[in-house]
Amino acid sequence: HATRAAVEEGIVPGGGVAYLRCLPALDELALEGEEKFGVDIVRRALEEPMRQIAQNGGWEGSIVVNKVHEGAGAFGFNAVTGQYEDLFEAGIIDPTKVARFALQNAASVASLMLSTEAMVAEKVGGRSPAAGLGM
Repeated sequence: HATRAAVEEGIVPGGGVAYLRCLPALDELALEGEEKFGVDIVRRALEEPMRQIAQNGGWEGSIVVNKVHEGAGAFGFNAVTGQYEDLFEAGIIDPTKVARFALQNAASVASLMLSTEAMVAEKVGGRSPAAGLGM
């Protein structure tokens, strides 16, 4: 399916770079108050995939995000090798359609969370379920 999606809409650099390259568009918005606060949340969310990929690879996510942010285009971080490089050349890519759908779905869920009056969530660090009775 990923190949079909890439044929349909093309590819973008992977590793969260495509999301990071969206940040300048947010800078162009002249907002104040709650709207500015909302954009700051979106900004952080766009950085998070790269930060998490780096951390999963054993690297400091915030440092990686800052370094890649200084670059342009497909310049990004290869969490496997620990190198900063052109991710197209390294073969680290995402289908544009997949990246777009991920962003749209995240926005949809966030909107739903903001507009609902109640939610059910898993308790972090909660107790484990009680053991069943033996026979």
